[in-house]
Amino acid sequence: MEIRHLNQKQLAERWQVSEASLERWRSEKLGPDYLKLHGRVLYRQQDIEAFESRCLKSMRPQADSASP
Repeated sequence: MEIRHLNQKQLAERWQVSEASLERWRSEKLGPDYLKLHGRVLYRQQDIEAFESRCLKSMRPQADSASP
């Protein structure tokens, strides 16, 4: 199984945020998990997608629990 990684620049482009924002989020322990290998920051695709899923907000109305 191949694990795909994005570097900081690629993730910043994907989310249309600055690289500085990603750096700040890491220092504040926000954002997806990341790897730091030989001074390079890498984000695993699966961690990015899991983070995006946690951030997803549904616009569908909640079902009334009292309804049959």
